[in-house]
Amino acid sequence: MEHKITTQQVKFKVFRFNSDEDYLPYYDEYDIEVTSEDVVLDILNKIKWELDGSFSYRRSCRHGICGACAIKVNGRSTLACKESMTDMIELFGDELTFEPLSKKRAVKDMIIDKADFWQKNEAVQPYLVSDVEEEPETEHIVSPEDAEKLDEADLCIQCGACHYACPVVEVNDDFFGPAAFAKAYRFEADVRDESNSRIVDVNAPKQGVWDCVKCFECAEVCPKDINPIEKITKLHQMGFEKGAVDNNVAIRHSVGFKHSIKKRGVLDEGGLVLYSEGTSIVKHIPVAFKMFKKGKIAMPWEIPTSDNMDEIKKLVASSSTTKERF
Repeated sequence: MEHKITTQQVKFKVFRFNSDEDYLPYYDEYDIEVTSEDVVLDILNKIKWELDGSFSYRRSCRHGICGACAIKVNGRSTLACKESMTDMIELFGDELTFEPLSKKRAVKDMIIDKADFWQKNEAVQPYLVSDVEEEPETEHIVSPEDAEKLDEADLCIQCGACHYACPVVEVNDDFFGPAAFAKAYRFEADVRDESNSRIVDVNAPKQGVWDCVKCFECAEVCPKDINPIEKITKLHQMGFEKGAVDNNVAIRHSVGFKHSIKKRGVLDEGGLVLYSEGTSIVKHIPVAFKMFKKGKIAMPWEIPTSDNMDEIKKLVASSSTTKERF
């Protein structure tokens, strides 16, 4: 069957801003004929080469390797050289908006200042820490089984798509972000690595993995399918295994969840808040009273116990990395 290239008209609303000249950003609109073979980068090229030579964006390899061309299409982080226009049209319709990964960091049009991204990447020791002789006589061999533990975290191209899609990064300047966590996991999982501070840093309050809100945006937008949220979860587990976590609300919330399931096989939400907050639970009393009136909180004696507790306790024991000191 002969392959047929189709075309259609699409309206593009494109973010424009020049930090040297503009006080506020604005949007230009273009009606462009899009073919079924175009990717987002082809449209960026058409705008610059055929419609407005002042339009600026980053691009380099065109093969999904360098990570330079990441932008947002209708609010979704996208690697422009990889994303098919056909898929974008099917997802969002024939009116598309192009914006930089972070509007508040825009320098010119699609180009942003990624200083925060690189600073947070550097903060997690993105390199192997190992006492290696200057002139070693033998190789430091890594078995295929140990290499598998990296879980493809080494494939990250540092495009920033996940970082600027993360809602916590947007509101918390201290939060390392999913890309930095994926990088931290890549070296923390390396059997040759000897760092003692990295796992402590990524489990620290405010900047670390415990401030992740589990929205899965990073997994959704990653162009290399690295699944940063999975690496974040593994860093949680590593923190417990290596005794690198503090006794704070976030940690106790995680441990309390385990205790609740281990005790009844179901989640005791009221007990979980009490375990997590301790004496600070008093600040939640007004909300708790309203929830109780609406039937949203069950009394302890009303919470059922699963009929499969033996199996549940085995699952908890086999999967838990929690230290009993919490």
